[in-house]
Amino acid sequence: MHKQAPTQAATRIRDLPSPNHDARPEGAQVDMLILHYTGMKSGSEAIARLRDPASRVSAHYVVEEDGTVFRLVPEERRAWHAGVSSWRGHSTLNGRSIGIEVVNPGHEWGYRPFPVLQMAALCDLCLEILGRHPIPARNVVAHSDVSPDRKEDPGELFDWQSLAANGVGLWPECDGPAEGEALGLLGVIGYRTDLPLPVLLRAFQRHWRPALVNGEADAGTLARLNAVAALVR
Repeated sequence: MHKQAPTQAATRIRDLPSPNHDARPEGAQVDMLILHYTGMKSGSEAIARLRDPASRVSAHYVVEEDGTVFRLVPEERRAWHAGVSSWRGHSTLNGRSIGIEVVNPGHEWGYRPFPVLQMAALCDLCLEILGRHPIPARNVVAHSDVSPDRKEDPGELFDWQSLAANGVGLWPECDGPAEGEALGLLGVIGYRTDLPLPVLLRAFQRHWRPALVNGEADAGTLARLNAVAALVR
């Protein structure tokens, strides 16, 4: 049986302000939550970069491996975390999203599983954010979902299933039929469809079929595509 991630009573947040933010577009409503990994050798190194004016990058929050949560940018401001991005027909997603960086060295520096304490703190933080903003479950996504041709994070070791079991994002209870046209199903879910199919399938698999990330539309991937598409229709 898949174990749900434990949750804490309240998220303790430390403020480490970053100068890297600006105003959200006029009238913009936050309706997306985008999760990243830091992809650097340490959390302190990542936080330093996210606070460096020369880097021109930031996130609203950073979650350390021990569960410590740092707030770098106020939620009402636009953080610079997603870059060139697209989801469900919208682009330049920084203006409509909250960005969370989860400390992990990533594929370049020794990718490893995310600790239980870290996932618990992340889950609590996400639930608090979802309580403040009208973010539908289909819009709780990975950086690799919105930038599939550029990004891999938070990757195939990230426990999306446990987050969904606790009310953060989507995870199908069972697979659908192993049929249909993969590109069309990806479009229904929210992916842009003007990229090579293997690129899009790898992004989908990292999120929803992490046991096999090969970019192929095999029977198992089609079945999972149908299951996720049914949840967002």
